[in-house]
Amino acid sequence: MAIKVNPNRMELLKLKKRTEIAKRGHKLLKDKLDELMKQFFILIRRNRVLRQEVEEKLIQAYLLFALARSEVAIEVIEEAVLYPHAEVSVDVLQKTLMGVAVPQIGLQQKGTFDCYGLSTTPAILDDALQTFNEALPLMIQLAEVEKAVELLALEIEKTRRRVNALEHVLIPQLEEAVRYVTMKLDEMERSYRTQLMVIKEMVSEAAI
Repeated sequence: MAIKVNPNRMELLKLKKRTEIAKRGHKLLKDKLDELMKQFFILIRRNRVLRQEVEEKLIQAYLLFALARSEVAIEVIEEAVLYPHAEVSVDVLQKTLMGVAVPQIGLQQKGTFDCYGLSTTPAILDDALQTFNEALPLMIQLAEVEKAVELLALEIEKTRRRVNALEHVLIPQLEEAVRYVTMKLDEMERSYRTQLMVIKEMVSEAAI
């Protein structure tokens, strides 16, 4: 028995109370773990969809950009995109998901990406930059979801360790301690009754 106790009734009451509290805590943590797992798999599915969308957008954008480069000299492309008019800013805040602080990323875009003369650039360059522009918000969402998945995974592992520690270590030790103290108290009570019986017999014999 890992828990050292003195076999008395006060200790027994304390052990029973600790056992009850440990079991309530175990149930709460188990419920939290189940809900964390539920949210985790929701995010995993969301992450899979976003990653596929981002990859498809980027593949399409790079293909269009490669086609644009094939139509004119690379110097023309470089000069066209050298001085962009678009501005992008990112705000990273926090929100709470099942008690876990996860990032909430906001994206602000100003201006336009088509800041070049249309007479010297191929029309397909517009399509390439437009596709890149469409991919950016998706990439921000993907980063937000992937970080949330990472943080939830850490919280799940921590909560699982606590659940296992309660279920397989603390609660069994407390229950064993309760059984031990109960057994010792029963033994003490039997011994006390035996002593009383002996004393009564001695008193009865002395009275005769």
